[in-house]
Amino acid sequence: MDDPAQSTPSLPNTAVVWPPVAIPGRPAEPVPSSAEEPEPAPVSEGEAVLAELREQLRRYVVLPSGEAFTAVTLWVAATHLQTAWQHAPRLAVVGPAKRCGKSRLLDVITESVHDPLITVNASAAAVFRSITATPPTLLVDEADTLFGSAKVAEKNEEMRGLLNAGHQRNRPTLRVSGPNHEVAKFPTFAMAALAGIGDLPDTIMDRSIVIRMRRRRPGEKVAEFRTFRDTPPLHALRDRLVAWLTPLHADAMELTPAMPVEDRAADTWQPLVTVADLAGGAWPDLARTACRIMAKHEAEHDQDRSSLGIRLLADIRRAFTTEGNPPALRTSRLLDILNQDDETPWAEYTANGLTPRGLQLLLREYGISSATRRFHGNVQAKGFTRVQFADSWARYCPEPAPEATTGTCPGTTRRDSSPRRSAR
Repeated sequence: MDDPAQSTPSLPNTAVVWPPVAIPGRPAEPVPSSAEEPEPAPVSEGEAVLAELREQLRRYVVLPSGEAFTAVTLWVAATHLQTAWQHAPRLAVVGPAKRCGKSRLLDVITESVHDPLITVNASAAAVFRSITATPPTLLVDEADTLFGSAKVAEKNEEMRGLLNAGHQRNRPTLRVSGPNHEVAKFPTFAMAALAGIGDLPDTIMDRSIVIRMRRRRPGEKVAEFRTFRDTPPLHALRDRLVAWLTPLHADAMELTPAMPVEDRAADTWQPLVTVADLAGGAWPDLARTACRIMAKHEAEHDQDRSSLGIRLLADIRRAFTTEGNPPALRTSRLLDILNQDDETPWAEYTANGLTPRGLQLLLREYGISSATRRFHGNVQAKGFTRVQFADSWARYCPEPAPEATTGTCPGTTRRDSSPRRSAR
């Protein structure tokens, strides 16, 4: 008979690991891990100070999006490296009405930017004489008082030119000064934040990080800002920004970050993205996401505004047709026709519909403005002439070519000149 020990197949000499079993009186043995958990990377000073600044902003203001908080945080940090940048982005803080938090946001960033120079309705000469080789950060509140109407904007054309030129390095303004009337160059390069009701001039908006403020909803709470109590923490953050960024000046000048946008938008956003890359962590992704989303929103806004202007031109032509194509039309009557047509956007353009000022602003880019004219009965009133619109109608919304209609004589056409919808 075979030996049972010899007939039993041999098993491989491997240790069998059983699930751990709790034994009374004996401490549980740790379960061996196949791979050690990696330790989280330490947070850099750049990441930490930017995160704290963003939280301070959240404490005092309600911004329209998380991307807006990212943009404002990085813009404030970028002011401390102005001499490293080729372009000085503007921060346009705009809103449709009062009490949207524009001035409060300006209050907070004033205490954390580099060398703030606050101005309300200052002259261009005073501003450019305040800019040096180490530029301050310009902070302009109530910017709508500078550019809010065509007449006021015309008076402040020099300020608009200064803000446009100062977006790019090496664009000085020239002035004759001194007893010998010598030509002197004054630098214009400086970062600037402008807050006001309504959009700023297009040339400034095109050079800006745009923050579109809105009123807080019921339940949205923010802390009150008190200068003596709340500025010390902001000044401490400002000092930390300086300590972190100053040694990185040469690195900032050498960096050419990958940008998600092109052309002027890339020029404007590049300082912010560079600061984010210097900080590391999540900030590079946050910065590029904010850049992509906010730049796209502004591009769509510009397109909508352009389309809105063309829509206005077409609706004004229809209004003239409704009135029998008179040589001139009162502004008040034109607005009545536009605002009473439910198929147009003008009744909801503002809480009071399209206003005379809104009409002027929309038509300004086409070179059309109202003037005092004589109407039936020798009555004087503000109004527009049909001739004023002829060139713009031909360029932007030409009438379709007439089509031949059945039943007409050969070589003739018939055009339907009736309005799409009569105003009530």
